[in-house]
Order: sequence, then structure tokens, then C-alpha cells
Amino acid sequence: MVCEKDPLVEKVCELYEQISSLESLKPCKDVNMLFTQLVVTCMPPSPIDVTKLCKSIQDIRCKLIRLCGEAEGHLESHFSTILGSYDNPLHHLNIFPYYSNYLKLSQLEFNILTKHCSNLPTKVAFVGSGPLPLTSIVLASFHLTTTSFHNYDIDPSANSMALELVSSDPDLSQRMFFHTSDIMDITNDLKDYDVVFLAALVGMDKETKVRVIDHVAEYMAPGALLMLRSAHGARAFLYPVVDPCDLRGFEVLSIFHPTDEVINSVVIARKIPITKQCSVEYPLAPTKLPNKCFDIEMFNPLNHVNLLEELDIEEQLS
Repeated sequence: MVCEKDPLVEKVCELYEQISSLESLKPCKDVNMLFTQLVVTCMPPSPIDVTKLCKSIQDIRCKLIRLCGEAEGHLESHFSTILGSYDNPLHHLNIFPYYSNYLKLSQLEFNILTKHCSNLPTKVAFVGSGPLPLTSIVLASFHLTTTSFHNYDIDPSANSMALELVSSDPDLSQRMFFHTSDIMDITNDLKDYDVVFLAALVGMDKETKVRVIDHVAEYMAPGALLMLRSAHGARAFLYPVVDPCDLRGFEVLSIFHPTDEVINSVVIARKIPITKQCSVEYPLAPTKLPNKCFDIEMFNPLNHVNLLEELDIEEQLS
């Protein structure tokens, strides 16, 4: 059991106390400094397993993820407002301090996607796009240049801000669409998408995340791909973890753990036909690949497919 005496956990708890005492999480000197310290603390590779944390630290982790989500939302709204003041907002995306991270993450996700599909998708959904939908923008601009992107967010103001960013662009304004909806209310439309991206902070606790995954599993087309963001090691203090056993109704293909400044891990899975799912008793259980293994890869910017290990799905799900 990992508890407060672990130096990393002790530092995270110290930062949590400082962050939770702030009056506001909107961008300012103190907010920026504390979250930078938190990210720097959690970024290095760590053997820590957050599932083995004692309950008090588990509670702090859950609260910290919510605080990170709130701060991230404020940061994106702040910069989306600034970008929206330009005549051509997309020409100034580099003013966002983490834009280079999004470039790297989108490159990683594109590489993963092309490794597991024979044709580029024509229509994708991004769930939890927010006021600054950089993943959709970067993928549409540099990688999936003929694909249409349907962005879903529950917040109408976030969608209004996002739409403002692309409305002046003659290309993206025709391929980027914004829907103000709770994904749990979207049913048959999910069948239209070749790929569904699920943002890291859609479902900030385990139960909500699993409900969302189960919902999209019910309505996505067989063979369609689901791409999710997860976290590994100490980075799981910043974002929720998606376990393979959470992906009922999907064939887990690969899990990629970046080792650079890109924080999120990437999970890719394929929706399987109901007739091929594992059993009558567990119709939505995760399916094993024929060799009973899926890839776990560590992302190196110089080698996108550096395979470090394979993990037996039966062991992961036991």
C-alpha cells in the first residue's frame, strides 16, 4: 500500500493542499506556478501504481483530477478568447503554452490510428472538445486533411468559442462541426463515425468513464475505432486511468505511454460485432486478440513504434 511516506506522494499531497486553497483556478501567477510544479512532479517515469494507494490518497487523487480539469477548462477558455480576437485565429495557435504538446500528441495519435486502419477515416467524432479543440484542429489541418470532425461538448459557451476559432478558415469551417450535447444522449448518430475520440476528462471518475465507454460501445458501428486518453505512473494524479477491462465490447489493440512532455497515454480499441463478443453471460467483455496479447508501447519522439513489452490480456483482466 502506497501512502504519505512516499516522497512523490508527499509532494503531490503538498501541492494538492496549496491548489485546493486557491480562491480561483483561472490563469494567474500562483495558479500557473502550482500546476507547473504538479506537472513537473508527476511527469518523470514512475513505478507507482495508483490502484495501490491507500484510501486517503485515493480521495486526494480524485479531487486533484477534478481540480486539474477545472483549471484546464479555465486555461482553454482564456486562450480561446484571446485567439478569437484575431482575424485569423488559427494563425496564432502557438500563443497557447502547450501547443507543441498537442502537435506531438496529435502526431502520436495519427501514427497509432494509421497503424490499425487500412483507410483514413472520412468522419470522426471528438467527445469533450472544449473551447479550444486543438486535437481536432491539428489533426484536421496536418493529418486528416479531408476528414470531417464532429465535436461534442455539453457546454454551449465552449462550442461557441470553438466555432469562432475556425469560422474564418475556408477549409476547416466546412469540415468542423460542433454539437452541444451530452454524449450519453447521442445514440444512432454514433454509428456514422469511423473513429470516436474520447477526451481524457470525459468521465473524471471511474464509474462515469465506464458508463460513457459502455454507451459508445452500444451504438458505435462494428469495426469502428475508439481512441481514448489515459495516464500511466504518477501522471495518473493528473488524469483518469483507462484499464483494458473497462473497454467492454471492444478489442483492445494497443496502449501507448509517452515518456516525454506529452502527459496522456493513448489507448486504441476496435468495436466488435455483438456475435463475436466473449460470452452470453458477459456480452460486453473486452475481447482478446488472436495471440492473446496487445501492445504496450512507450512513445519516443524519434521512434513512434518502439515496442517494449507485451501484456497478456487474460492476466490484465484477471
